[in-house]
Amino acid sequence: MSTEPSGETTRDAARFGPDDELRGARFAEADLTGATFRLVRLDGVRFDQSFMPGAVMRGVDLTGADIDGEITGLRVNGVDVVPLVEAELNRRFPGREQARSQDLAEQRASLDGALRAWDAHLERAAAMSAVDVSVDGEWSTAQTLRHLVLAMDGWIRYGLRGIDDAFWCAGLPFTEYEPEVWRHGIDLAAAPSLEEVCAVHADRIAQVYALYDDLAGTDVTVDAPRLPPWAPDGLVFPVHRCLGVVAREHWAHLQFVVRDLDTLAARGADAGASSPGAPTAP
Repeated sequence: MSTEPSGETTRDAARFGPDDELRGARFAEADLTGATFRLVRLDGVRFDQSFMPGAVMRGVDLTGADIDGEITGLRVNGVDVVPLVEAELNRRFPGREQARSQDLAEQRASLDGALRAWDAHLERAAAMSAVDVSVDGEWSTAQTLRHLVLAMDGWIRYGLRGIDDAFWCAGLPFTEYEPEVWRHGIDLAAAPSLEEVCAVHADRIAQVYALYDDLAGTDVTVDAPRLPPWAPDGLVFPVHRCLGVVAREHWAHLQFVVRDLDTLAARGADAGASSPGAPTAP
């Protein structure tokens, strides 16, 4: 490893070259802001919960790349691909588009559709004995339901209902908020049964529908009384946007768990095709 002047900073920036063995290196909570990668092999590299706003890629080979995340403004070969991606996701998941509506009836219908799709997914996951299976380090289906409970506790019970003691002890937070959840009585080591997870999720869904009923005919463009405790200070959202988080989260996470079941199914098919005595395609 050598160093070279960094230009605008007073300290030298690390420089790595072909003589440095970096294959398999792990960067966790590291700040690589402004780093440059040139003629670098990144085959099979994995970025999890990383922030890359303003990233620039030129002359890159992304064959077989798989991206999930916030892609607002993403341009590929000069084309804003976000509208294309959104249109395809709306085609795959009918009802998803209405989750962002200001009209509560449309929002509610979107949530109805998301829950029906979740029921179908749960049946498929159970048939594959995969409800508790994590794929490539992602949340399992059961863990995802626990996260959805936490989202409803934060946005609906804590935020819109004003319940201070709003959180289920086994809710699953996003990584950045893990150090704070003890304040709300959440136990990161909790291991609830699937039956308990489904029961709590159903209870929270019932509370969401009750709130839709209570807000019918009211002005939902007014500011919400408060947001979840993880929201930045000073952030303000209208009531309809907070309520719509429930449908949006269910659609978003359905996309991820369906992806993971598809991956499991594909790997099972590949393993079966390569096992001794397996039938071969004609």
